[in-house]
Amino acid sequence: MNMQSNKIEKEAKMDQESTGLITVDGVEYKFSDMTDAAKAQLSNIQFVDHQVRQLQNEWAVSDTARLGYQAALKGELLKSPKKLKSPKK
Repeated sequence: MNMQSNKIEKEAKMDQESTGLITVDGVEYKFSDMTDAAKAQLSNIQFVDHQVRQLQNEWAVSDTARLGYQAALKGELLKSPKKLKSPKK
């Protein structure tokens, strides 16, 4: 998600809820005056931004789980009777 679409989505959501205005590139628009096509594009941006946030949350959960599995593996490997030599740097 690029910074511009994120800014549009955040501004649009806040302004629309409080004043009925949408701010895009520093210009205010009345939501009620927007064409149906413009409203659809705004809705698309909001939907995609929501999907991106969900994916970021899933990534964070997966990354945390992976770190836990890695730590558990290291712990199990320390219990192993046979250890290979560490690679030379």
